[in-house]
Amino acid sequence: MNGPELLAAHIGVLRTRVGACWPGTRAVFRGLDLHQGLHDADWLELYLFGITGRRYTPEQVKLLHGIWVITSYPDARIWNNRVAALAGSSRSTPALGLAAAMAVSEARIYGGGPGLRAIDFFLRAGKAVAFGQTLRDFMDEELKSKYIYGYGRPIDSCDERLPWLASLAREQGLDQGQHFKMAFEVEIILLEMGKPNLRMNYAGMIASLAADLGLTPREFHIFLVPMFLAGMPPCWLEAAEKPEGTLFPTPCGEIAYEGIGQRTWRNIIP
Repeated sequence: MNGPELLAAHIGVLRTRVGACWPGTRAVFRGLDLHQGLHDADWLELYLFGITGRRYTPEQVKLLHGIWVITSYPDARIWNNRVAALAGSSRSTPALGLAAAMAVSEARIYGGGPGLRAIDFFLRAGKAVAFGQTLRDFMDEELKSKYIYGYGRPIDSCDERLPWLASLAREQGLDQGQHFKMAFEVEIILLEMGKPNLRMNYAGMIASLAADLGLTPREFHIFLVPMFLAGMPPCWLEAAEKPEGTLFPTPCGEIAYEGIGQRTWRNIIP
């Protein structure tokens, strides 16, 4: 079927497996009646069901909740929270400010980006080990051409979130997965390689746990979208309560400008 034929086959109809609603009657969410079969579901459980089409145990849901909770920092100095706070300071709406802040949370070298690359690494490493390659050899090959995401942190190599998340995984009986154990083995090997600053970071731990829960990189990517959300509304609210434009004002005298010097503008209007 070529392009025009393909488009013609979809005119006036939506073919879907994920759900539909009939106003005044019912709504179907991945084959289940939303109000009869899912009305008492936890919101995160419903969110994950929408992403994967799979149901999760209470222990798994609690762990995934923890991943969101432990990294919700209401600090307006953090890059994505700053966007939300500046929106409040400029009197933009909460929806616009939070949406923009969540959008920049997908940053390539921090935020959601490293987690996405870390889960790809763990899944490939797991397959390589299953086929007989040692983890050390796999890492050697990986380091020849690219970074191993999930290790190292620009501000401080010690990630304060990891003990809490690891403890939560143990409490829920979810700390024995192949990739979670591998995450610690990778850290040990990196230290043995003489890379003391490449300790596991939050992206590495959550990616390994997600891999053990069976999430694909795409599913994990969508799961990460609201990960920082809870810390953003406090930043927007506080900035909105202060005088307009007073969040992080920068005097011109504090700007280190190294471009073209002062120029004389000619009046070209006749």
